[in-house]
Amino acid sequence: MPKPQSGSLEEQAQRLLDDVGITTIPVPVEKIARHLGAQVRYSPLDDELSGMAFVKDGVPIIGVNALHHSNRQRFTVAHEIAHLLLHREHITTTVHVDKGFSVSVLKRDATSAAGTERLEIEANQFAAALLMPRAILDEILASTQIDIDDEAALEAFARKFKVSKATLEFRIRNLSTEQPSRKR
Repeated sequence: MPKPQSGSLEEQAQRLLDDVGITTIPVPVEKIARHLGAQVRYSPLDDELSGMAFVKDGVPIIGVNALHHSNRQRFTVAHEIAHLLLHREHITTTVHVDKGFSVSVLKRDATSAAGTERLEIEANQFAAALLMPRAILDEILASTQIDIDDEAALEAFARKFKVSKATLEFRIRNLSTEQPSRKR
């Protein structure tokens, strides 16, 4: 398992994609998990439980709610990959359970700065950057001139990334606020 690297979450996610040789969408999150030596296991769980990460006998395990939509499962795998890479010390002695993390915490705002949710916010931001790589998203947006309020267009792009429309919308809005000169 690689050690966490320095740089922004965005940069770390891109380095991981580069390490695995991923340059297209949808990003194969299970391939990334295998690259990191992790096993992904799907089981029916309580609806409020999205997934979990833990290390058993030195092997990282990512548990995913088999009852959730496949887009949600993909985000959960990416989120748990983030915990394995960024927060390994927090999950090596206990099972880290993620109960229904809200997509709204992908936003970079005052809530994101709260210390109690820091690990979940970081994992969500990393997962978004992993599933919707900035370079690919920028390229698609530049060639399409999407209107952020065009529900049908957002839905079509979300299908390409295999993420929910809400997740894609948050990602676009967050990237737009990082670069005020961008117009959507």
